[in-house]
Amino acid sequence: MPLARSLSVTSLSGLEEWDEEFDLEDAVLFEIAWEVANKVGGIYTVLQTKARLTAEEWGENYFLVGPYVESNVRTQVELIEPTNPALKRTIDKMNSSGCKVYFGRWLIEGSPYVILIDVAFTAWSLDSWKSELWDLCDIGVPWFDREANDAVLFGFLTAWLLGEFAAQSEQPSHIVAHFHEWLAGLGLVLCRHRQLSIATIFTTHATLLGRYLCAGNVDFYNKLAEFNVDKEAGDRQIYHQTSYPHLSLPGQADIVTPNGLNVKKFSAVHEFQNLHAQSKNRIQEFVRGHFYGHLDFNLDKCLFLFIAGRYEFSNKGADIFLEALARLNYLLRVNHSDVTVIAFFIMPARTNNFNVETLKGQAVRKQLWDTAQTVKERFGKKLYESLLVGQLPDVSKIMDKEDFTLMKRAIFATQRQCQPPVCTHNMLEDSNDPILTSVRRIGLFNSSADRVKIIFHPEFLSSTSPLLPMDYEEFVRGCHLGVFPSYYEPWGYTPAECTVMGIPSISTNLSGFGCFMEEHIADPSAYGIYILDRRYRGVDESCNQLTSFLFQFCKQSRRQRIIQRNRTERLSDLLDWKYLGRYYISARHMALAKAFPDTYTYELQEPTSTSGFRYPRPASVPPSPSLSRHSSPHHSEAEDNDEEERYDEDLEAEKDRVNIRQPYTLPFKNKKTETDTHIYIQYMLNLTSESLSPIVKVIHVLCK
Repeated sequence: MPLARSLSVTSLSGLEEWDEEFDLEDAVLFEIAWEVANKVGGIYTVLQTKARLTAEEWGENYFLVGPYVESNVRTQVELIEPTNPALKRTIDKMNSSGCKVYFGRWLIEGSPYVILIDVAFTAWSLDSWKSELWDLCDIGVPWFDREANDAVLFGFLTAWLLGEFAAQSEQPSHIVAHFHEWLAGLGLVLCRHRQLSIATIFTTHATLLGRYLCAGNVDFYNKLAEFNVDKEAGDRQIYHQTSYPHLSLPGQADIVTPNGLNVKKFSAVHEFQNLHAQSKNRIQEFVRGHFYGHLDFNLDKCLFLFIAGRYEFSNKGADIFLEALARLNYLLRVNHSDVTVIAFFIMPARTNNFNVETLKGQAVRKQLWDTAQTVKERFGKKLYESLLVGQLPDVSKIMDKEDFTLMKRAIFATQRQCQPPVCTHNMLEDSNDPILTSVRRIGLFNSSADRVKIIFHPEFLSSTSPLLPMDYEEFVRGCHLGVFPSYYEPWGYTPAECTVMGIPSISTNLSGFGCFMEEHIADPSAYGIYILDRRYRGVDESCNQLTSFLFQFCKQSRRQRIIQRNRTERLSDLLDWKYLGRYYISARHMALAKAFPDTYTYELQEPTSTSGFRYPRPASVPPSPSLSRHSSPHHSEAEDNDEEERYDEDLEAEKDRVNIRQPYTLPFKNKKTETDTHIYIQYMLNLTSESLSPIVKVIHVLCK
C-alpha cells in the first residue's frame, strides 16, 4: 500500500509550526548508510526506529540506500518494482551499465522503500575509483582494508545513483541526501565534486581514532588539544581511515541530534511491571541451574545487574564495573546484607560454544523439575483416591519408597565439587581475556561467601539459545539495573532501551544519553537514571561513586524499586522519536532552504531559554537531601510508610505528562550567515573534529 503523507509537525507538542512555504511535494529524501537492512551496530537501530516517523513525513518520496546483503534481504526486505518513474529509469540505467541495484520495502515499522546496491558486483571498478579518489583528495586506500574498499565502492555507486536520478527526473527535483558515517560519506564528497544540485546532510556517530585513544588509558577529554592526531593514527596503523594533515573540519556541528526509540505505551498502567516479573522469573530459572549445588542464597532477595554491548573493555566501562563489584561485595559482606547481586556481562567474544559445566547445570535443573512433577503427580493421585473413600490420607504412607528413591537420586545429581562457572562459554583466549583476567584479580569466583556473583555471557542473547533462551528485550525487562559506566560513548542506546522498558540504569556524563538526561531532568537519580561522573573525577573516585550507587540501590526496599521503575518508565516520552525526530526534521528543512533558497526559506533562531521540557524532582521525594532517595534510598520503616502515603502514582504521572509538553528550543549550533548547501549533524555530544576520519574531513573541505 502507498505510504501516507502526513507532515503533522504541529502534533509535536512544544515545537513551533513550520513556515507554510515548506511544501515537500516536490522534494525527495535519500537516506544513505551502510547499515540499511544490515545490522552492524547502533546506526541500524537509529535508522530502523526512525523510519516510521520519516516515512510519515515524506511519504512516497523517502528512500533508504544501503548495501545488498543476500542473507539480510531474504529475511528483512520484500523486493518489488519501483513506483517512482524517475527512480525506475535510474535503476534500469545503472543495471544496464554493469551494476546490480535492487528495490523493495524494508519489513519494519513504516515499511520504507529501500534501494540496495551490490557493491561486490562492481568490484571491477575498484582500482579506477581508487585512482580517482587519490587524484581528487589525496586519499590512498590499502588493498587489504576490506572496510575502506567497500566504502569506496559504496560511495561511488551512491553518487552515481543520485546523479542519475537527478538526470532522469522530468522536472527539477529538490533532492536531499542524508549520509550517515564515513562508510557512506564518500558519496557526499563526490556529489560536491560533481556539483550536483542536491542538499546534503552528514551525520557522524562515532570516530575510530576516538575509540583507539580512549581504549589506550589516556586522559582523552582533558588532554584533547595535546594529541598529535596524525602521529596517533599512524602509530595505530589507521592513518588512512582517520586523518590527513592538509584536511580540516569546522569546530562545531550545525545540529546535535539525540537518538530516539519507538515507544509503545501499555493500555494498563502497570503492565510493564508485570512483564518485568515474568522475565525476572525466567532469569531466576537460569540462575537456579547455573548455581545448582551452591544455591544458598534467597532468589527473592537477589538483584540482577547487567552490562551489554560491544566488547570494548575500558571504553564501555567493564573495567570500572568489575572493580566496583569487588568493592560492593565487601560492603555487602561487612554490613551482613541478605541481598545477593548477580552481575551479567553480555559482550560478544571469540568462543568455542557453551562449556559443559554450564549446560550441565541447566540439564540438572530440568531433571529436578521433572522429578518434582513426577512425585507431585503420584502424590496427588494417592491423595485424590484417599479423599474419594472419605478418609484423611496418612502422610507417612502416601509417599512410598520409590518416591523417596527418586528424590534422593535427584538430590545426588546436585552434588558439585567445583564452583559455578564465571563464563558460560569456552573462550578461545581465556588467559588473555580482559574480563576473565580482571575477575581473577579481584577474586570474585562465585563462592558461597561472596554476595556478588558474576556471569559472563560472551554472546548476544537469543530466544533459541539452549542456555538462556531469552531475547535481549526480555532479558533487560527481567533485570533490576543496567550499568553502563562508559568512558567513550557518543550516545548510548543501552541505557535508553532500559529507560523505555522501565528499568533504572547507570550512565556517565561522558555519554550523550547521560548529558541529555542531566539537561532535561532536575533529579535524574530519583527517576532511576544515575549519572556517573567520569569527566571531572579520577578513575578511583569514579569507581567509589559507582560503588555508592550500587550499594544504595541494594539497600532499596521492593516498594521503593517499584516506585522508581514507574518513574523510569515515564521518562520514555523524552526518548520517543515523536519528540526527538524534530531535530532531524529541522535539519532537513534547513538543508533544503540553504540549497534551494528560491523555493524554501528557513529562519534559524538562536536558543533563548533552556526552560521547559524538564522534569522537576518528583513531588513524593522529601525536599531534604538527607532524606532523598538518590542520596540515601534506605529509609527506616516509618519513613517508608510515610513516603508511601505521600506517593501518588497517578498524580505524579500526570505532572510528568504536563512537563514533557512544555516548549523548548532546539540546540542549533550553526551561526553562519552565508548560504551553504551542506548541513553537518553531530550525533554525539562529545565528538571532536580532530578525531574524525579523512573522508569526513574531505566532506567539509569540499563543502566550504
